[in-house]
Amino acid sequence: MWTYIVRRTLYNIPVFLAIVFVLMLALRVNDPVSAQLGKNAGEEQIRLLTEEMGLDEPFIVQYGVFLKKLVTLDFSERSWDQGFPVSEMIFKAVPPSMAITIPTLTVTAMIAICVGLVSAFNRGRAVDRSLMFIAVIGMSISVLVYIILGQYFGAFVPSESIEGWPFQVAVDASAGESALFFFQPAQWVAFCMLPVLINVVVALGYDARFYRAVMVEESQRDYIRTAKAKGASTRRVMFVHMLKNAMIPIITRIMISLPFVITGSILIEVFFGIPGMGRTLINAINSKDFPVIQTFTALFAALFIASNILTDVLYALVDPRVRLS
Repeated sequence: MWTYIVRRTLYNIPVFLAIVFVLMLALRVNDPVSAQLGKNAGEEQIRLLTEEMGLDEPFIVQYGVFLKKLVTLDFSERSWDQGFPVSEMIFKAVPPSMAITIPTLTVTAMIAICVGLVSAFNRGRAVDRSLMFIAVIGMSISVLVYIILGQYFGAFVPSESIEGWPFQVAVDASAGESALFFFQPAQWVAFCMLPVLINVVVALGYDARFYRAVMVEESQRDYIRTAKAKGASTRRVMFVHMLKNAMIPIITRIMISLPFVITGSILIEVFFGIPGMGRTLINAINSKDFPVIQTFTALFAALFIASNILTDVLYALVDPRVRLS
């Protein structure tokens, strides 16, 4: 297994290097120095800021320096806009994103798998049609509609002040602010529960339809008919035989969403003022903050590559028919 992991990692290194190369090349299409100083800046100002930003070196040198920092996990470069080290911004942005995404993925997966199992065993009946009708309605409505309705009925109407996260990315430790703020149950309910509910409602329709299709296909297998013929109960057939053999597509679906545990949900974070990874990246893009954009995007790419490798490993662990070769 370790040989397979090393080999897959080596295969994906050129992909990762290409992603970073294209990203850095695209960022330099527009001059960030002019954007920072404005069109009336003098030549001396432009020269000094260019040197300060490290943009006076040839592109290939900048590319090599950034790769060296990635390999050594040196994220000490400071943000051009915030003035804080990128490592500190990552440390402060990851917990808020996880406060939203971990409950979302967990609750969505549990509910969607149960709905898929119930629909598959009641295929064509009123229960199945009703559940799928609700799922289609849920996935047909834009996430922006859910956000607006959630903010109105979940915050404005009850007259509760749910205006967003109570601190920014630049946490001031001396003021008593902490990135672990969301661990307090009362604060999580006040600032995270509504975004999580919206995320669950949005994702549930897609996941429920997907798991239903998987379970319907599994319910027509020979081993299901054999289990029923032997007198196995419906509960045992559903949660022992069918669920176990449907783990491959379930793992695939969950692992696709796994990187978003770190990267967060951009729309939710922006609309609710949550200083997570997604919102921090959007702010960096708007301000042309190269160090933050480059580092965050490189981390996102590494997470997606790692999740793909981990998916294949999990396949072999849950299904003895799969071999890593």
